[in-house]
Order: sequence, then C-alpha cells, then structure tokens
Amino acid sequence: MSKQHAQLLEQAKASFAGVVALRRQLHRFPELGNELPRTRAAVLDYLSDLDLELHLSNATSGIVAVLRGERPGATILLRGDMDALPIPEATGLPFASAIAGRMHACGHDAHTAMLAGAARVLNGRRAGLRGTVSFMFQPGEEGPGGAAPMLEEGLLEAGGKPAAAFGLHVAPNKPSGVIYCKAGTIMASADTMSVRLFGRGGHASMPYDANDPVPVLCEMVQAFQTLVTRRFDPFDPAVVTVGLIRAGTVSNVIAETADMEVTVRSFSDGTRHKLVESLRRVCDGIAAAHDMRVEVSFYDRYPPTVNTPDFAEFVAHTARALVGEDGYEELERPIPGAEDFSFVLQRYGGAFAFLGTCPEDVQPQEAPQCHSNHMRIDEAAMATGVAMHASVVLDFLEAAGPG
Repeated sequence: MSKQHAQLLEQAKASFAGVVALRRQLHRFPELGNELPRTRAAVLDYLSDLDLELHLSNATSGIVAVLRGERPGATILLRGDMDALPIPEATGLPFASAIAGRMHACGHDAHTAMLAGAARVLNGRRAGLRGTVSFMFQPGEEGPGGAAPMLEEGLLEAGGKPAAAFGLHVAPNKPSGVIYCKAGTIMASADTMSVRLFGRGGHASMPYDANDPVPVLCEMVQAFQTLVTRRFDPFDPAVVTVGLIRAGTVSNVIAETADMEVTVRSFSDGTRHKLVESLRRVCDGIAAAHDMRVEVSFYDRYPPTVNTPDFAEFVAHTARALVGEDGYEELERPIPGAEDFSFVLQRYGGAFAFLGTCPEDVQPQEAPQCHSNHMRIDEAAMATGVAMHASVVLDFLEAAGPG
C-alpha cells in the first residue's frame, strides 16, 4: 500500500460517522423511481459545506456535483444511485424503513453515502488535485431508469466530458471489504416483456364455445424455455423468467384475456437482439395457431454493462494497491443482474465494480442477497468504498496528466 492510499483509508475512516449517518437516514426514508425529493435534500445538505458546483436535473431528482482541482487535467465521473425498491423491510434494524412497502434492499443508500463521503475526502485534497471530478447522484436505477435522462440533459458533462466513469455496487454475498471486477461484460442486459393474449370468454364447463387464453399462455411459457435451451449458445447465455401471470376472476369462468410479465436477460448485444425478436415470433406464432390475438411490448430496457478492458485492469491495480492482494478478486463470469450505469459506460467507457459487504454474523453463501427484504450490509466496508472511489480518482487523474 502506498502512502497516498494509506492516507485515503485514514481519511475515509475519519469521515465514516457522517457517511453512516447519511446512509441510515436514507435507509429510514426510502423513495422510489426518479422523484426522490427527500433523498435529494439529504444529499445536498451533506454536500453543502464543500467547495462543489451543484447541477440539478430538471427531468429527475438527479444531482451532479463538480469538484475542480487547482491543476489542469482530465475529468472523471463517479456514480452512486439513490432509489429504493417497493418491498416491505424485514431486517429488524433500528433504522429500518419507516415507509410501508419500501426498502433500500439493493444497497443504493450505501452507494449514495459512499459517493458523498468520497466527495468530502477529495474536497479536502482540492489544492493538489489534478483535473475535475463529477459526482453523479442518480435516481431511478430500479426503474424507470435515471441515467438516460441525465445523459440526455447533458448533465454528466457539467464538469467537462468524462474521460472515464466508475461505479461501485455492494455485494452482501461477498466477504466484507473485498473488491471485485472484471474486463468486458460484467452484468447482463435487462428487458421486461409484457404479453397480453386475447381469447374469447365463456362458461368454464363449455370451453369449446369459448377460446381459453390460459392454456395458450402456458404453452408460451414452455416454449420460451425450449427457445432458450435449443436456440442459444450456452457460452453466450440467455435467461427468460416469467415473473407474473394474471388471468380470470373465478373458477367457473373462462377469461377473455391473459397477461404475463417476463424478465429477459442476456450478456451480449447480439444475443439480446436475437432473443427479443425470437420471443416476439414465439408469441405471435402460438397465438395465431390458436386463433388468438396477442400484444407484446418491451420496456425498462438496459443494455449489458461492459467494462473497458484497460480501465478494468486499472481498477484492479488500484484496488490491490489500496487493500492488498487478498482484498481484490477477479470475477470469473458476469452477474445476471442488470444496471443502467451501462448507458454511462456506453457513452464514456470506464468500469463497474463490486464491494463485498457481508455482515459479520453470517457466512457469505447464507447472507440475504440484494432484492431480499432481509438484506443487510456490513457498514464498516463503506470506509473501503469511500477510499476506493477516492483512489480511483487520484490514480486516474495523475496517470491521465494535464491533457
């Protein structure tokens, strides 16, 4: 560990109480989607005494805070997401959600707090800082997507066009304090498919006088799985999961319509395009075979999250310098979850990484995962997260030089 990295860890620990307090405040009052007024206010309050330029999104509750160093150089962007999930919390934490049916179950409260903490650490080094840092506080990652609107506004270039972007996500199933990354695709694409099948309603005792959409919808579900296993390369995989089926009202009535919601995941643009077109074709073909009409639509669409190889290698080098060889691990394969940070990486390049946050009282393989209403994190790992953000910035800007 270099002297600078050791100092960053110490500075992160010195600001740790404020980082934990902000995280718990956000956890206590979670907000959903792109409109997060209370969350935005809490972040702005934490940043209020720092020497930052604040740029607010008009389309969302997003914030870009710009820190300009006193020496010329490149711009790097750091991102933290701020929104929660619409699920009831069951952790029993003293700062558990006070809002029924909402919970920070994916660690976005920690992401925001770590990013804010990094802003405070780097603000203290402004006098010697080369270049510019843009801190992106983003809503809507869980839907409907907050990165794309901020990109469309040009907000991410308030501090100059980023030469690279970096994001860090908690991993409650990984040992606390360990950093994980890989070159290339690190997370899947995500598309939600909505299917509505139109049959003809009638009496359940006389299905021949109706046209029951339920068994036809079930035929589609089975066909999806055959499609995935027989038409797609297992080394460039696809996942199709039917998460919701809705039809009918009572047992003795044949419904007129049947609906399903499907999550569609893949790890390359080529497979993603083929999968979407194939699913449409399966739905159209099966509906036509049963003399039915079908409507298929896709929404909440995120591309694969792809790390720039050189920057992923740089992240690995920085992590090893910060936390040692045992504190960094290369991921063997991509993670099937998805991220709208993918849009940022498409535009600017950079890398997305993970920080192990498994609580001390449970083994990683047994820890509730992200999106579980029992999900918890080891808050002590957030000091490493703060220092990692700051280390990536300082190492990158010094390497980039004045150009």
